[in-house]
Amino acid sequence: MIEKLFKLKQNNTDVKTEVIAGITTFMTMAYILAVNPNLLSAAGMDATAVLMATCLASFVGTMFMALMANYPFALAPGMGLNAYFAFTVCGAMGYDWRVALLAVFVEGLIFIVLSVTNVREAIFNAIPKSLKRGVSGGIGLFIAFVGLQGAHVIVNSDSTLLTYVNFKGNFNTEGICALLAIIGLIITAILYIKNVKAAILIGIIVTWILGMLCQACGIYVVDIEGGYYSLYPSFAITDFTALGKTFFQCFNVDFSTVNIMNFIVVLFAFLFVDLFDTIGTLVGVATKADMLDKDEKLPRIKHALLADAIATSVGAVFGTSTTTTFVESSAGVGVGARTGLASVVTGFLFLISILFAPIFTAIPAFATAPALIFVGFLMISAVVDIDFKAPTEAIPAYLCMLVMPLSYSISEGIAIGIVSYVAINLFSGNAKKIKPLMYVLAVLFVLKYIFL
Repeated sequence: MIEKLFKLKQNNTDVKTEVIAGITTFMTMAYILAVNPNLLSAAGMDATAVLMATCLASFVGTMFMALMANYPFALAPGMGLNAYFAFTVCGAMGYDWRVALLAVFVEGLIFIVLSVTNVREAIFNAIPKSLKRGVSGGIGLFIAFVGLQGAHVIVNSDSTLLTYVNFKGNFNTEGICALLAIIGLIITAILYIKNVKAAILIGIIVTWILGMLCQACGIYVVDIEGGYYSLYPSFAITDFTALGKTFFQCFNVDFSTVNIMNFIVVLFAFLFVDLFDTIGTLVGVATKADMLDKDEKLPRIKHALLADAIATSVGAVFGTSTTTTFVESSAGVGVGARTGLASVVTGFLFLISILFAPIFTAIPAFATAPALIFVGFLMISAVVDIDFKAPTEAIPAYLCMLVMPLSYSISEGIAIGIVSYVAINLFSGNAKKIKPLMYVLAVLFVLKYIFL
């Protein structure tokens, strides 16, 4: 049965290898169970409900990938997209989180249509490689910035807008949180350098334990009014009814508060970022696993993209931001995963994680900050593929990366990147290398700035 379903012999693997690889992938991805509820709760969502939605969306998406495409790729709510959801759409733009969920749901439906055709690949091919790398790097800077702020390492300043934390000022609350986050980041980096598979997850847990020890010693002081709560975990039974606070809420939207043009911009931003994140991850992980054919194409990519698209809409129904293929799947591939059996193992581990919801939701922001900052490092590494000797390619990518964290908006970075790419190349005599779709995208973004 297993052999017939996953073709283990044909892919030169066995059950033991796939199971171990599936567990490895889960261990490298499990940090999302702590980070996602922490981020989306900033948008006003219930943390327990978000965690349950995260588990369910990851389970469903990963199972679809396993059974439809037979690939060892795992899915979960994507980093960067969840920050955009919480801090740009629900924060800067002021939309209710239900509206953001609706945008994610619609994005998934559009991706389903694009995935059953060749449109999704065509859109991807229209965007220049340098700008794709710029988007990845910009998102990395953005989520790292979110992590630095969440840990109070970077704080507001009246004179310089932002500044480094004053450790002496409120050491027993703000100061110790920032210090623990920095220690956690160093620990995570060392583990990663030592090739520890679950480096990010271990970094979160160790940082949290250090925090609890500080509370026990009186170094960390609970200040509920200031937002500094007890760091000890709750071992209560998971409140499964909490899922009702987000389940199907993407359809409970007051459309009188929604500006259609703004909604389209939000939808496109989700669509655009998810597009690059998914295809880039699929190709990157598949390359490492030697799954690409002689033409450097991924067999059954349409099935993989369709699984990813379905997972996005399903995740929105459960109550979480865009569900996408995780680059951490490469960890499982690295230990031998070659089929969807590894994804089945990873998916069921996400499902079982629902039982431990009270523990995951108790993890403080300073403990998840190292994960955000370090994932930012992994994402910004894409800039090494940008040809900085070609200004017409490098400058738009640079502007894209620059604008994202400074404007606190992924969509603004994307907009500036596309518009500047078209403008710079058009007026520099390089119009021939601009794909027609890029002109369309640039015009749409310019119209957005004119009319919105």
